[in-house]
Amino acid sequence: MSQTAEKNSTKIRMRSLSEALESGSLQQVTRILNSGLSPSDIAHLLESSPPKERKLLWQLVDDELEGEVLQYLSDEIRSDFLSEMNAQDVIDIAEDFEVDDLADLLQQLPEAVISEVLDSMDSQDRQRLEEVLSYPEDSAGGLMNTDMVTVRPDITVDVVLRYLRSHKSLPNMTDSLVVVNRKDMFIGVLPVTTLLVSSLSSTVREIMRTDVDGIPATLSDREVALLFERHDLVSAPVIDSSGRLLGRITIDDVVDVIREDADHEIMSMAGLDEEEDMFAPIMKTAKSRAVWLGINLITAFLASAVIGIFEETIAKVVALAVLMPIVASMGGIAGSQALTLVIRGMATGKVAPSNIRWLMNRELLVGAFNGTLWAVVVATAAMVWFNDMTIGLLIASAMLINLTVAALAGTALPLILKTMKVDPALAGGVILTTVTDVVGFMSFLGLATIAYA
Repeated sequence: MSQTAEKNSTKIRMRSLSEALESGSLQQVTRILNSGLSPSDIAHLLESSPPKERKLLWQLVDDELEGEVLQYLSDEIRSDFLSEMNAQDVIDIAEDFEVDDLADLLQQLPEAVISEVLDSMDSQDRQRLEEVLSYPEDSAGGLMNTDMVTVRPDITVDVVLRYLRSHKSLPNMTDSLVVVNRKDMFIGVLPVTTLLVSSLSSTVREIMRTDVDGIPATLSDREVALLFERHDLVSAPVIDSSGRLLGRITIDDVVDVIREDADHEIMSMAGLDEEEDMFAPIMKTAKSRAVWLGINLITAFLASAVIGIFEETIAKVVALAVLMPIVASMGGIAGSQALTLVIRGMATGKVAPSNIRWLMNRELLVGAFNGTLWAVVVATAAMVWFNDMTIGLLIASAMLINLTVAALAGTALPLILKTMKVDPALAGGVILTTVTDVVGFMSFLGLATIAYA
């Protein structure tokens, strides 16, 4: 079946499921859910359902499918389901989990349950899992899977092929075999494509690649994603500080990291958690958003306080009250453009100490150019509107000042916040809005106070 046909078939089954739910036919829902949809489709359906409907659907999912479905769920929803399970339930559903997926699962469970799950495993699997759990979740060690095929450099291609045929199956994403010495020190990789076209008498040492570096287990997941993107990797070995092979990272885990980073950047700008449940209860959602609204209220009071300083000037010239939102709004947009660009550059590793000065100068000139351009446009409109040349000159000057400052602030803020170990995506937007509002109001109303004194 083609990919398009498969998608259409899934849509039809999803539509049939929705109709069955509406009609209350649980038997039909169960049949479609467990025989017509893939685990990823079931997870998508659960995440797209309100709490009561979600709970009902989860109860209808076959026990054999629960483990696979959990792997595709967001952390928050998966945590809700796990909280209702005992240790034995977790042991049963995690039986066929890969080590990295099981590690992700266990990190959402209480310590007592984790201990029971570990005690239920054989010594080899437990050792592998504990090694993954010893590293932070957002590191290469936390991402890695210990399921891989290793070979020694002194054996022949013929021996390697016979060894591979002795397996019932190979680990997913096996594009290369990992070459190690007798002490499990990483030496290089042997691409499967090279293996298949090489002479049977050739040794692994003769055909392996030694120009591939192992990824340090302590490397952050974001840097791992950049390496995969830069070198078009499908899998990569993970090593400890001494060069000993620990495991490997595969592209499916890196795709998850890329998606989570993208979600984080978008959601953080609104003060939201990237794992926030779209269908969470009203009070839970309201509480999580109230904090961010409170922070914004404080910054709004600060901008209002600046306006209050110039109350007498505004009372004399009503046109100022009409025009001042334009100055603040234009500054906010200009600053957001620079802020977004720099945050994205930092995320992709393109912003470095070597190019910060150039970037700052570039944004300063861009801000000055746009400030001049739009200052002329707004000044002309203001003079025609209020038939007052002074008003036009004032708003033009304020516009030039605010757009220039906004461009600089948008460029510098992410760098400053990162130095302070504060997430730029989370705090940058609020601080930038405060800066552009205060500078915009201060410059426009301050100049007006001087002009109309």
